[in-house]
Amino acid sequence: MTVVLGAGAFGTALAVALAANGPVTLWGRGMHWAAARENPRLPGVTLPDSVRVGAAALPPLDGPVLITVPMQALGAFLAEHAAALENRPLVLCCKGIDLSTLRGPSALVAAHCPGATAAVLTGPSFAADIARGLPTALTLACEEDSIAATLQAALSTPTLRIYRSTDVLGAELGGALKNVVAIAAGIVMGAGLGDSARAALMTRGYAEMIRFATRLGARAETLAGLSGFGDLVLTCTSSQSRNFRHGFALGAGQPPDPAATVEGLATAQAVLRQAIRFGIAADMPVTAMVGAVTTGRASVAQAVQTLMTRPLKEE
Repeated sequence: MTVVLGAGAFGTALAVALAANGPVTLWGRGMHWAAARENPRLPGVTLPDSVRVGAAALPPLDGPVLITVPMQALGAFLAEHAAALENRPLVLCCKGIDLSTLRGPSALVAAHCPGATAAVLTGPSFAADIARGLPTALTLACEEDSIAATLQAALSTPTLRIYRSTDVLGAELGGALKNVVAIAAGIVMGAGLGDSARAALMTRGYAEMIRFATRLGARAETLAGLSGFGDLVLTCTSSQSRNFRHGFALGAGQPPDPAATVEGLATAQAVLRQAIRFGIAADMPVTAMVGAVTTGRASVAQAVQTLMTRPLKEE
């Protein structure tokens, strides 16, 4: 039986979609909505009868295990449940970099569950689209291709098309870094700077994504796929993106939603720390702008001026 650990909007959506393949257990804390079979984060979507819900101890893990807890909570979750999660493939569905350790999802698995095999499921996707059965394509990255192929078959449905890769680092960095650029795109649009400015921002942000990811050892072609470019396009152009909405509010001078999980905020800070460590901080101006604006160290106007007055150079 497929098990989804984490009952937020994305975990619930995956449970709904994967129910097309057979029974699914959806586990999470605070599932006060379980009796109604409708997650308030996905209004209008009712859990199929084949989805079981639970909020007590972890359910038996005898099939594919998907972990959808937020990135900044992943380390603590893995530490708490390490014994149950050890020695099995774990499909990680969160996007970001842990701010306290500067590790990505797969590195956290290696630290807490060294006998487990980490796989990363990522790509351009909104929970509402997946839950409503709209066509979605994702990347599943795992260093062991045989395990990736097994998971690919288990997680593909009539509406979920899964591509596989062995570049775990590239897949997870694509999913993390695009959130930072999405905040920047939101700032641009919220400030009324226009679509041309957004297109330029996305292009230069994508260059930063490749520059940073390849410096850490990822493959550039991975960033050109669903987990990088594809996810970037989606989150920089849709108000469904929490990261875009957060940036838009900042650009418009409005208070962002305090209840929204905005993974790009912590990721921007983590990326900047790593960029300094690797000596490439000067080549990450978009990320630096996001870091400065979201922490109140610069106004939107100051950040835009800084970007526009950088030394002229070849593309």
